[in-house]
Amino acid sequence: MKTEGQVRIPSGCAIAAVISKEGNRMSGEMIVGAMKPMHDRSNGLGGGFAGYGIYPEYKDFYALHMFFDDRATRKDCEVFLKERFEIVKSEIIPTRKIPAITNEPVIWRYFVSPLKSVLASMQLDEKEFVARTVMKINTEMKGAYVFSSGKNMGTFKAVGFPEDVGVFYKLEEYEGYSWTAHGRYPTNTPGWWGGAHPFTLLGWSIVHNGEISSYDANRRFIEMFGYKCTLQTDTEVITYIMDYLIRVQSLTLSEAASVIAAPFWSTIEGKTDIEDKNKHIYLRTMFPSLLITGPFSIVLGFNGGLMALNDRLKLRSMVVGDKDDKVYIASEEAAIRTMEPNAENIWAPAGGEPVIVKVKDGAY
Repeated sequence: MKTEGQVRIPSGCAIAAVISKEGNRMSGEMIVGAMKPMHDRSNGLGGGFAGYGIYPEYKDFYALHMFFDDRATRKDCEVFLKERFEIVKSEIIPTRKIPAITNEPVIWRYFVSPLKSVLASMQLDEKEFVARTVMKINTEMKGAYVFSSGKNMGTFKAVGFPEDVGVFYKLEEYEGYSWTAHGRYPTNTPGWWGGAHPFTLLGWSIVHNGEISSYDANRRFIEMFGYKCTLQTDTEVITYIMDYLIRVQSLTLSEAASVIAAPFWSTIEGKTDIEDKNKHIYLRTMFPSLLITGPFSIVLGFNGGLMALNDRLKLRSMVVGDKDDKVYIASEEAAIRTMEPNAENIWAPAGGEPVIVKVKDGAY
């Protein structure tokens, strides 16, 4: 019989992130290294990274990263894209063959700008137009998946351990002011390329450790507003919730955090600041179906910043540290120490309290 210490009881998944508040760009090699001491939190069924500030020469264009089952599907999709966008660059995403990563799809990227005539005829702003296009491809075009669609950012993910995924995508050749990373330990969803984290829409990206017990309620609500959950994992819905709350409903980051990790009613009742109390009552009353229950720690990446958030009971580990202009976030302190051995002010955020870090204006 095995005793404690002889058997590993995983708390599932590894997440890590780093951001430079001055907007200084860092090689992707740093975030890949951060995942190595957390190897045992993954099981090889998914790893991925998101980098911000990685495409400065194409910063005004949406970078569509796509998986295709075959070349014929890619050509069909390209015809569709040309009806909606000006494609300023189209290329295969560079990878290196390694034994640890197999069965890769066709992996492509397009730098695009929505056609103004199409925007005018559909009477949409460009972000809504891009979001709808992503949903249309992912739900209606068999064998094609858009897995990243932001400006001056990109996601790189695969079936494999994260440190191998980083080598596969040659992340040491990219530089960004912010990086997030994930190693999957899926418990009730399949391991496949589209199901690896991060999940993205426009400039938002989510890495998540945990499990969403409220998934069905969250999904049913968000799909009323045109979002479609197609990637066979509960985490996908968090990305769409954040897009809906912040972009569509114009909530602040901290207000959005107060929706998905809402304080208990007893906590709200005990608040002495009337304005703050009324705000939380309003948020809980307006968006009850977007409360996320179950254990989670997430990092939300966005253009110009990061937000780290635990569920309100803090059922998943997450630590934060800093050094000079950089802030580090990870499931374990060991990952932070790998990125910065002399990191300072290591601390664990309280449940439901967001840690928001932004790059100074104009720095990226």
